[in-house]
Amino acid sequence: MDVTTPASDPWLIVGLGNPGPEYAMNRHNVGFMVVDLLAERIGGKFKRAGKAQAQVLEGRIGPVGPASRRVVIVKPTSYMNLSGGPVNALRDFYKVPVANIVAVHDELDIDYGVLRLKLGGGDNGHNGLKSMTKAMGADYHRVRFGIGRPPGRMQVADFVLKDFSSAERKELDYFVDRAADAVECLLAEGLERAQSTYNS
Repeated sequence: MDVTTPASDPWLIVGLGNPGPEYAMNRHNVGFMVVDLLAERIGGKFKRAGKAQAQVLEGRIGPVGPASRRVVIVKPTSYMNLSGGPVNALRDFYKVPVANIVAVHDELDIDYGVLRLKLGGGDNGHNGLKSMTKAMGADYHRVRFGIGRPPGRMQVADFVLKDFSSAERKELDYFVDRAADAVECLLAEGLERAQSTYNS
């Protein structure tokens, strides 16, 4: 299903994660890693978003001309389980339709490095999505970055708050790059094209 909104409407690209250097390489922070790369591609720097608990970067994604999309890249600084408040405040401030919000997040039920893009749906126990959905409904896009399930009897909370393993880190840059490409494709060409290209 594709939702069409006017090309002039801005997009919020939200990376989900926890603030602070101790969380930087956690599996739960892969959303931050992807939006950091998008920010690097745009060539800008994040700044504090006024009263909202978030860092933002305004810019454009896509080729120069009508295919270019105005974006606000967002990293909530409220911690994962309170992400909805800052995102909803920024949605109001920038007048962004909910369908023009993209949450980039880790996903336990997908193998490591595999991507799945979709519009709407449940939160599957993900506290960042749960908070966003509570704040503004579920009809936003998701770029789901697979991290796999915890090994053995490890608790989910422990697993997501651990750094990627040394074996995983060998491919992490490639997978993060691919997820950033998927976000750009979603904005430029729509959900169906992005799904057919990146849903592996």
